[in-house]
Amino acid sequence: MNTESSQSLAEPDLAGLIHAGDTVMWGQSHAEPLTLIRALVAQRHRIGRIRVFLGIGLNTLLTPEHTDAFELLAYCGTGSNRRLADAGVLDILPVHYSQLPRLIQRGPLRVDVLLLQVSAPDSLGRYSLGMAREYLVDALNSARTVIAEVHPDVPWTYGGPYLHEADIDLRVHSTEPFPPGDSLPPGPVEMAIGRHVAGFVEDGATLQAGIGAIPDAVLSQLGDRRELGVHSGSIGNGIAALQEGGVITNSCKSIDPGLSVGGVLIGGERLRRFAHRNHALELRGTDYTHNPRVLGSIERFVAVNSAIEVDLTGQVNSELAGGRYVGAVGGIVDFLRGAQASRGGAPIVALPSTAGTRSRIVPSLTGPVTVPRSDSCVIVTEHGVADLRGLTLAQRIPRMIAIADPAHRESLERAAHRAVKGH
Repeated sequence: MNTESSQSLAEPDLAGLIHAGDTVMWGQSHAEPLTLIRALVAQRHRIGRIRVFLGIGLNTLLTPEHTDAFELLAYCGTGSNRRLADAGVLDILPVHYSQLPRLIQRGPLRVDVLLLQVSAPDSLGRYSLGMAREYLVDALNSARTVIAEVHPDVPWTYGGPYLHEADIDLRVHSTEPFPPGDSLPPGPVEMAIGRHVAGFVEDGATLQAGIGAIPDAVLSQLGDRRELGVHSGSIGNGIAALQEGGVITNSCKSIDPGLSVGGVLIGGERLRRFAHRNHALELRGTDYTHNPRVLGSIERFVAVNSAIEVDLTGQVNSELAGGRYVGAVGGIVDFLRGAQASRGGAPIVALPSTAGTRSRIVPSLTGPVTVPRSDSCVIVTEHGVADLRGLTLAQRIPRMIAIADPAHRESLERAAHRAVKGH
C-alpha cells in the first residue's frame, strides 16, 4: 500500500492503517509529527484503544482526557509529558536508553505503527529521517505500518536509513510550525557550573552534553578550545554554534573522525539550517550512540549530565522531584559509564546546589537511585567540584558538603554525623 494525503485537502485517514490493540510510536521533541498526532487524537474513537510510546514531548495535543482511547507510556516525564504524569495517566518505563533498541525489536515495546516526520526527498527520491534517528531506526525495522509526514523545513540529514516511496504506507504533507527551539540563556548559577565543568574539557576532547541551561552554559565556556569532538544523544544549538565557529572539528576523535554524531536534533531554526545537508554531522541509532562498547572506545570522552539531587555518598536521582516524575533514567548511566571506561574521560554530573530553598545535595535521596554510588562520578555545583572517583565513603562526605550551598552545610554535617553514629 502506498497512498498520499495532503493536509490542505483533508485530514489524513489513519483508521484504516491503525488497529485497536496496536502499539504506536513517533519521534520526540522537534521530531514529533504534529499533523499526524492531531489526526490520531481526532480519530481515536474510530480506531479503538491503542498503546502510545512517548519520548520528550513538546506538543500540546495530548491531554489526560485522551486516555479514554490511549494507553500512554514513556521513558521520561520531560516537557509536555509532565502534565500527563501529574494527572496519573502516564506510565513510566524506567530503563537505560541503551536498552530501548532491544525492547523495540524483540521485546514488549515492539511497534506496530510508526509515525515519522521526514524531509522532502532528494534528487534520488530518498526521504531523510531529518531531526531524529535513535530508537526510530529499530521501530522502522519492525513496524507493520509506516506513516510519514513530509515537512519542507525538516533538514535532510545524513546517517541513514533513507526511505523511498515504497517504504511508506501513507504520506502526509505538512507545514505545521515547529515548537519553540531556543532555550532561555543560562543564569549566573549555571554559568558558574559551566566554568567548573569546562576545566575538564581539554583540547581534542569529545563531548556528550544533554539539553537545558547547564549544558548550554558548559558549551558557552569552550570558545577558546581547539579540535573538540561530539558524540552525544542530542545535538542542540550550542553544539551547532561551536561547530560553526571552528571549535568543534572532530579531527581528534578516536572513532568517527571528522563527524559530530548524535541521535536527535533539539533546537530551533538555526540548528535546522546547520544540520541540513551537513556532511560533518550524522544522526545514528541508539544502539550506536549509547552503546557502552562504542562509548568506552572514545578517548578523552567527557560526559556532562544533570540530576535532581545527589546524596553525600554520590548516589544520583535524575527521575523524581517532590514525588513528581519529571526526569528519566534515560542515557545518564550509559554515558557516565562510557566516560569512566574512556582513556582520559570524565563522567560529570552537574546541578545547582539548591532548588528554591531546598538543598539538592542531600543526606539521603528522596527519589530512586538512578546512578549508584559504585559508578563514582565528578559532581559539580556552582560552589565547586567533588571528584568522587577512587574515594571511600568517608572521604566523599566532606567533598560533597563542600560543594553544597553554604546555608545547608551545617545541617548536612549533622546528618552525616548521625549516620556515622548509627542514629
